[in-house]
Amino acid sequence: MICNLCPNRCNVNREVSLGICLSPEDMIINRIAPHFFEEPPISGTKGSGTVFFGGCTMKCSFCQNYEISKKPSGKEFSPKELAGKLQVLEGLGVHNINFVTPTHYSHKIRETLDIYMPNIPIVYNTSGYELTEVIRNMEKYVDIYLPDMKYASSDLAKKYSGRYDYPEFAIAAIAEMVKQKKNTYDSNGLMKTGVIIRHMILPGNSGDSINVLKVIKENLGTEVTLSLMSQFTPMPSCPELPSTLKPLEYKLVINKARDMGFEDVFIQEMSSAQKSYIPNWNEGL
Repeated sequence: MICNLCPNRCNVNREVSLGICLSPEDMIINRIAPHFFEEPPISGTKGSGTVFFGGCTMKCSFCQNYEISKKPSGKEFSPKELAGKLQVLEGLGVHNINFVTPTHYSHKIRETLDIYMPNIPIVYNTSGYELTEVIRNMEKYVDIYLPDMKYASSDLAKKYSGRYDYPEFAIAAIAEMVKQKKNTYDSNGLMKTGVIIRHMILPGNSGDSINVLKVIKENLGTEVTLSLMSQFTPMPSCPELPSTLKPLEYKLVINKARDMGFEDVFIQEMSSAQKSYIPNWNEGL
């Protein structure tokens, strides 16, 4: 397949050469396991059934999953093999199946779900750097979207993620997600369908975070669900951001969101900014 699944549009045959995501045609997966650190209506009490793919369409210098995103080294899976693992996850009682960093394998995810569609919600957990046509192709397969909206500033997107065009692609893709899925919940408060827009505030960049809120309000309104994240953890690969987020920075962004009229907002504990929340890549099914 000639791959143009993301805005990078590498136009390469991944069976013979690698594009920017550094991922071959066959799925590279580093972890398949219940995960308990998503938003409450996703993790619930039994966890979210996560599938962490190797590789990434972006190059975020502060990536907490850099061990697998910047050098895919997991196990190769066929759609049939992954379908079998989804059945095992479902049997463990997880609340949903959560595909993490799925963009460059979106075609394989569809093949997998054509083989076996679990009887629990399907989550598409993405950086937001997506093509709207790919999100349209996922509509009948996905119940819940968890997109990032990382930046409003193209300059910051280029500086920290190597993607100057990130803001325009992300807001267009998220608009398509919101168009597709309305938020619904079961009797236990677990999300059945919908969209949660995530934004991690970067230390020293609360001004751009406020601009992200403005972009979301202007394009999607204030009825969308937000998750404002404080979990930034310093990484050696990003010396420009050497410290965790200050409580006053986080409070400023939260207050601005409320001032703008956003009411459905998830807020993290500041204690989430630590490496213990990064999954162990040597564990899982």
